[in-house]
Amino acid sequence: MTAVTSSAEAVWRKFCLRFRIEDECVPLFAADQDGVVSTRMVGRGESARPVLMRSPEMESLVLRETATLVDDWHTASHRHDGLIYCVGWLHTRSFVPLYIGKAETFGKGDRNLSANIKGLRTDRSKFARWGDNYAYHVGDLSACVLPGHRDEKRAAKYQAWAQTLFSNAPSPAPRLREPVYFWAKAWDRSQVGVWEELGPTPLAFLEYLLIGVAGLVSPSLLNREGIARGSC
Repeated sequence: MTAVTSSAEAVWRKFCLRFRIEDECVPLFAADQDGVVSTRMVGRGESARPVLMRSPEMESLVLRETATLVDDWHTASHRHDGLIYCVGWLHTRSFVPLYIGKAETFGKGDRNLSANIKGLRTDRSKFARWGDNYAYHVGDLSACVLPGHRDEKRAAKYQAWAQTLFSNAPSPAPRLREPVYFWAKAWDRSQVGVWEELGPTPLAFLEYLLIGVAGLVSPSLLNREGIARGSC
């Protein structure tokens, strides 16, 4: 272990402890005791296709945290920038990061509420970037893990996800290599991020800081942006 890696692990560990990531993370997928992930059909007619099922705990966590963002937007408080989330494995009570991302409160319009966090209780197509549609994590990963999707929907990025997370993909009964966990938090811009000396950290900067640190502590990190070439 290099000095840089050791320092990065200490920084990552402090962040995880401060935000209770190991204690508050939940299963990402609905899976049985053997790790086989449940699936369901979405779409109609020729567009019907199977998708991986998020766990009820994961959906509840996203709904709870995005409700804070929606309330913040409606009251025009604008304290929260959006949702920060991490996917990872739990190894002896240590959260090993696999992917880090964000879903911002504002959309592409003039400070409008982002479609990614709007109406999530009735619409799972986008679901804070974890929606069933293509161009979202669950939809695109399902295209690489499950049969019944067109070849052009199997993106290289999510083929890497499939190989890392599943032992038998593609398969109609995909089995996780080990349980995969999810953590998310509505990010208040007054909060201190992973670089404590910096002080309050905006969400967009926090995401890149976390990816940079996670890339030093986890060889399995699936992020590509914010990672030096050849480092993962």
